[in-house]
Amino acid sequence: MECMKSSLQTLLAVDSDNVKAWLKDFCKRNGLLTLSVLSVVVGCLLGFLLRDMNFSDQAKIYFSFPGELLMRMLKMLILPLITSSLMSGLSAMDSKVCGKMGLITITYYLWTTFMAVIVGIVLVSIIHPGADAKTDVERVSGGPVITSADALLDLIRNMIPSNLIEATFQQYRTQLIPVVQPVTSGKTPDFVYLVPDEKDPTLSKPVFLELTPAPNVIYKPLPGSSKEMNVLGIVIFSATIGLLLGTMGERGTPMVNVCQCVNECVMKIISAAVWYFPLGIVFLVAGKILEMRDPSLIGKKLGMYAVTVVSGLLLHGTVILPLLYLFITRKNPIPYVRGLLQALVIALATSSSSATLPITMKCLLENNGIDRRIARFVLPMGATINMDGTALYEAVAAIFIAQVNEYELDFGQLITISITATAASIGAAGIPQAGLVTMVIVLTSVGLPADDITLIVAADWALDRFRTMVNVLGDALAAGIIAHLCRKDLLPSDKDILISKIQNLPASEIPLLARKDRVFEVLGDVVTEKPAVYYNIAQV
Repeated sequence: MECMKSSLQTLLAVDSDNVKAWLKDFCKRNGLLTLSVLSVVVGCLLGFLLRDMNFSDQAKIYFSFPGELLMRMLKMLILPLITSSLMSGLSAMDSKVCGKMGLITITYYLWTTFMAVIVGIVLVSIIHPGADAKTDVERVSGGPVITSADALLDLIRNMIPSNLIEATFQQYRTQLIPVVQPVTSGKTPDFVYLVPDEKDPTLSKPVFLELTPAPNVIYKPLPGSSKEMNVLGIVIFSATIGLLLGTMGERGTPMVNVCQCVNECVMKIISAAVWYFPLGIVFLVAGKILEMRDPSLIGKKLGMYAVTVVSGLLLHGTVILPLLYLFITRKNPIPYVRGLLQALVIALATSSSSATLPITMKCLLENNGIDRRIARFVLPMGATINMDGTALYEAVAAIFIAQVNEYELDFGQLITISITATAASIGAAGIPQAGLVTMVIVLTSVGLPADDITLIVAADWALDRFRTMVNVLGDALAAGIIAHLCRKDLLPSDKDILISKIQNLPASEIPLLARKDRVFEVLGDVVTEKPAVYYNIAQV
């Protein structure tokens, strides 16, 4: 009996030790992810519980302050991360490899975006959410909107910024300025006021009082800007500099060293800052819920529309993209996606693929073991031009607006929507609710009223978070696919093997390493070959 009791105590002690070890290992590997998921849940609960307190606008700003700090922290890292990643990553690769990788990346992004659009068109045609919303959805008077031609020209202008410093804080956008034409009858309006526009205070719209007779107002397109970073222009400039640095040899080494140092510093900042994210997410999500007008009313009016968008995003993000990864790489996508959960939670909280870029980079490098050169090239490019979720959303929204207006779309117009939604998503900025800006291209391409964008604004804040998750997931899976397709081109070179050997040497032996009659000077990932005669050190 005592023997059995002793054995039972030993077994319980062993089980207790195993449980403690498992808990310790789980917290070490998944502690931050668990905290982030819990913070989203707590933020939702807190937001809905506090809605009944009717906070003032000023109180809501104070309450959301920790969440605002999180967004500012992430946005602060976008510029140094994109520039340093692209410059250092492309400079370390052969120009032929860069060309092959760039072609595969852009082709893959275009195809997945087009597939997302097709999924959205099929679902919205089957579910037909606009039929139930015809009598419920309220139209809000919108201001003038630019044409699709102007929007596409703005995209091309932003690809080549006229001022690189200006591109770091604003991008080009055509603005419509109201011009009051003189009345031909000789009479003029008694009073004409120009008041700030509700959506953009920098613009103005005319308000007429006691008009005798009513004047004719035209809107003249003029060059303007919006307070958003021109990520597309910065990506193209940084990629060009990176490719040129790779052809300069030793002369470009100092610049490459600077970029690598900046990139390493940014990653260290991210590693330290991630522990603030759970707190910031709580107040960021709760603050957004407090700003909602009436969730139940929005759900009643736009419920089926939201269900259609979310269903399409789930189908594309959990079925199509993972199946593409499985088919191309012959690897199980589940462990790969599991390593991205931290980035997906941040995308859900921030609704900005650009702001999530630092976390996505960290997840790919540390959890999924993606080659640093691949991640530095594919992710910044994807955060700029790969918007699967946005493209799907724009296609669904355009057909939903057509259904509300009882406007029948023929097959040719559906093809037009698929093409323009794909093109418009490329020009969408990686910021919250950027898809609303490019929606005008899709609507005007098939003759739908652009003012009806206001029909879907009420539900956009929530749907934006889900489509951002799909955008980030698409970028990360693309990095895994490109790494698989280009694995033979990225086999370790003699320089890479030398670096790995140097990293295992004592610190005192790292600066200079001699082999036969050659000496290699090492700074970061850059190795410069010099004649051994200049150095009095032993050969290794």
